[in-house]
Amino acid sequence: MNVTTTSGDGKSSRVLYAVLLVGAVVAPFIGYPNFLMSCLCFGLFACAFNLLIGYTGLLSFGHAMFFGFAAYISGYTSKAWGWTPEVAILAGTASATALGLVVGWLAVRRQGIYFAMVTLALSQMVYFFCVQAPFTNAEDGIQGIPRNKLLGIVDTNNDVVMYFLVLVVFVFGFWLIHRIIHSPFGQVLKSIRENEPRALSLGYDVSKYKLVAFVLSAGLAGLAGATKALALGLATLTDVTWQMSGEVVLMTLLGGMGTVLGPVLGAGIIVTMQNYLSGVGSWVNIIMGGTFIVCVLLFRRGIVGEIQFRLGKK
Repeated sequence: MNVTTTSGDGKSSRVLYAVLLVGAVVAPFIGYPNFLMSCLCFGLFACAFNLLIGYTGLLSFGHAMFFGFAAYISGYTSKAWGWTPEVAILAGTASATALGLVVGWLAVRRQGIYFAMVTLALSQMVYFFCVQAPFTNAEDGIQGIPRNKLLGIVDTNNDVVMYFLVLVVFVFGFWLIHRIIHSPFGQVLKSIRENEPRALSLGYDVSKYKLVAFVLSAGLAGLAGATKALALGLATLTDVTWQMSGEVVLMTLLGGMGTVLGPVLGAGIIVTMQNYLSGVGSWVNIIMGGTFIVCVLLFRRGIVGEIQFRLGKK
């Protein structure tokens, strides 16, 4: 699938982001807050993954390890130790970032399919650790994670209040990713994606740039997972399985790899299908697969990527 990028600059982009933000603020009053929170968390997860594959050219088959491990840490510290939401989220994010540093240091030494397989192997190690670790409760997971008071003051048991906390986290993560990809550092990442030998010949320490990008992506994926655990009150093995890693790949490709808003749209479509088609059982996976095939055939650049390409062509 081809990669399409967008500068995100200019008045039209700012107007679009403003409209989307206003829509997000109004959404919990006309929609189901828990569903919307799920969309935001997985949207941030997909954006974090897109930072790695769409702008650095690194395909990870194990990104769920950061999402799921952070969810466990955030959920455990909130339930067992009574940590406030902001501290629990920071703990989960920090744990994912540290894990990303270790995994990235090992994985960026390889390229292509070898990089992907290293991340898959390491993610399976994290999965089996979560199966055996006493604080994860194995197959039962951590259920009934409490929503403690934000800053020790604000009651987050109200779904609308919790939604706005999730929205703030999402906006911060999205803004950070936007800043990264439009910074000089982001331009170097794009050059590595397009032609790594050339970037190396220009004097850039390619391995260091890839490692930093990997750690940033892992930390942001952890931020999404930690927030999801508190928002939905649940952290299970599903969050850390290779299937979850596959889902985030699907979300990114469906919406548009290498686009700013594509992963968010892709995540929204997948979460919506899983939510509203849950009654058909395992058929939901077949429907999702069929949707992906149609997208690949009709929108080779993803939905957002194809729209941007056609508008640019005109």
